[in-house]
Amino acid sequence: MKKRAIALVLCATGGPALAIAAAESDSPTLHEVVVTATRIAVDPFNIPAAISSVSAEQLRNDALGVNLADDVSSVPGLLARNRNNYAQDQQVSIRGIGANSAFGIRGVRVYQDGIPATGPDGQGQVSQFNLDSASRVEILRGPFSALYGNSAGGVIQLFTATGSGPLRLRSAVAYGSFDNLRASLNALGAIGALGYNLDYSHFQVAGFREHSAAKNDSFNGKVDYSFNDANHLALIANVVARPNAQDPLGLTPQEFAADPESTDPAATRFNTRKSLQQQQVGLVYDLTLNEQQSVRLLGYGGHRIVQQFLSIPSASQGAPGSAGGVVALNRQYGGGDARWSWKGDMFDRPMSWVVGVSYDNQNELRRGYNNFVGATLGVQGAMRRNENNIVHNIDEYAQGTWDFASMWSAMVGVRHSDVNFTSNDHYITATNKDDSGEITYGATSPVAGLVFKPADWLRLYASFGQGFQTPLGSELAYRPDGTSGLNLDLRPARSNNTELGVKIAIDPDITAEFAVFQALTRQEIVVDTNIGGRSTFQNSGRTRRQGAEYSLNYRLAPDWRLQLAYTYVDAHYSDAYLTCVAAPCAKPTVLVTAGNRLPGVPKNNVYAQLRWGAETGWHASASAQYVSNVAVNDVNSVYAPAYAVAGLDGGYGIELRQFRFNAFLRLNNLLNRRYVGSVIVDDGNSRYFEPGPGFNVLGGFSVTMK
Repeated sequence: MKKRAIALVLCATGGPALAIAAAESDSPTLHEVVVTATRIAVDPFNIPAAISSVSAEQLRNDALGVNLADDVSSVPGLLARNRNNYAQDQQVSIRGIGANSAFGIRGVRVYQDGIPATGPDGQGQVSQFNLDSASRVEILRGPFSALYGNSAGGVIQLFTATGSGPLRLRSAVAYGSFDNLRASLNALGAIGALGYNLDYSHFQVAGFREHSAAKNDSFNGKVDYSFNDANHLALIANVVARPNAQDPLGLTPQEFAADPESTDPAATRFNTRKSLQQQQVGLVYDLTLNEQQSVRLLGYGGHRIVQQFLSIPSASQGAPGSAGGVVALNRQYGGGDARWSWKGDMFDRPMSWVVGVSYDNQNELRRGYNNFVGATLGVQGAMRRNENNIVHNIDEYAQGTWDFASMWSAMVGVRHSDVNFTSNDHYITATNKDDSGEITYGATSPVAGLVFKPADWLRLYASFGQGFQTPLGSELAYRPDGTSGLNLDLRPARSNNTELGVKIAIDPDITAEFAVFQALTRQEIVVDTNIGGRSTFQNSGRTRRQGAEYSLNYRLAPDWRLQLAYTYVDAHYSDAYLTCVAAPCAKPTVLVTAGNRLPGVPKNNVYAQLRWGAETGWHASASAQYVSNVAVNDVNSVYAPAYAVAGLDGGYGIELRQFRFNAFLRLNNLLNRRYVGSVIVDDGNSRYFEPGPGFNVLGGFSVTMK
């Protein structure tokens, strides 16, 4: 009864109520260990960082299991939005960092099994994530993210499940509204010392908007071998193919008001679309030297091909420096990471250290073409750009943890990064000179944190760190004056990050976390001009992101569980600057005043879920999410309205001899709300709004042979 009273107080009063949680508890909750924060397997309860782990069951059970953004709403501080546009990656930001990305993911580092899915320039994607084969996803927020280098305002890492035991075959199918279809087949197990996890998933959708159909085929495989207790080798390979994913583009506020499921006419006129192919392989070798020391070596390589047809008008491509309306990328990439770990004692108190070096390289052949031939639009025309863009980084890092007293521990770290951009121009004409160029950015990022342990069930912590974010390759690619070549005037953004937090764990029944945070950034990278259908970029002054996040996971009864997550972010410009709003605009003339909100960042994000049931038999859950209004441009002249959506799902699981059967039905957007699911910030054509779907249904079943 006392535990229930505590949980009710936590729900009602939030973070300040944590101080009165004086309950009987023999020991803290035994969490699933995480590795993203410290690079050593630890209980997240005992580190001075906000880190959450989302289980495989949450990612794929009663779910479409394709988009990471669909099933991580319970993580505070994280805003993941499904654009419902498979020609663009999902929109992900952490504590307001990364929300200004018009495409892909920036400001947040993405990894799979330790292999970067973020390039050395800071541009990342989660399109290659195969959720069907995952064991969990870890989300690190706050200052210690800086230990992952450039553009690390947060870290998202997916881990593929390791095969063990007898063969388990799982086949799953899900089908729903808008012709959503996912089918997958997974084989997991081990033969002696050889473990394996092989997964193939197929997905296709017609889309709830015209011109938004897509298909995706994904294979992910992990094979690991233990030579003995001290030597372990793992091979991870994945392949993604997404041909001709249609791009319905965003909607202007007027188009959204008239019909939120419409498609901008430019999408069909230019047949906007994107094709993606990627193959990647990685090798991880773990060697235990003795009881205290171990070594980990990682190497990876891959090949990524992208072709994208944009809606840039033909007339805008007439300028000599125009790169055309078709983007063709052919990228070879690879790298490695080597680290040494030590665990022991200093002055009879536990201590651990990790020291390492990483190298990443991408060599991208970038070509541009007109998106017309004569009067025919949406086809590949004459070449307008041809260059090799090479980006590489070499980073050295060290971090350590020391429990220097019975009730205190400290974690410190530092990372030095050097990021080099080189562009070799092969498209040289009488009106287009040689635009080759090179620039290198460097930064040292220190972090430190302190944990106080006044009781078994309570942790108080504080942390501070400095981070930096280089311009993306796509931001360096265009100059404000309209000429071709790298924009060498851009500088990296730098930030100071602070966090104070409280963690509570009372048996396995109640866990709660509360944190306040602040990120002060200078030289923020923002829009400068809009010329010829392209945006160019500049450095503004200072910005501030500050707020609080709160989460509660409470087992009300053996078969009942409540999850709550709340995030408040106040993100605004501290200094005024000039920008462009509408295209074409060759010179910024519109004032962004100090105090304006950063686009793409809602002040409030609330999520709640109540779930009933066990692993077998009947189960059901109800969930709801509220997201407050969002500025979509720097001048704050347009806002996407606040929205609230709710859903229900239920299903049944049964085990019969060697088989387990699961079936589910999911009702999304139960009240059929019209809402803007994501936004395209600072869009030069005012197509800011990407609508979310109305009421829709998803059902499916899976069969597992054990």
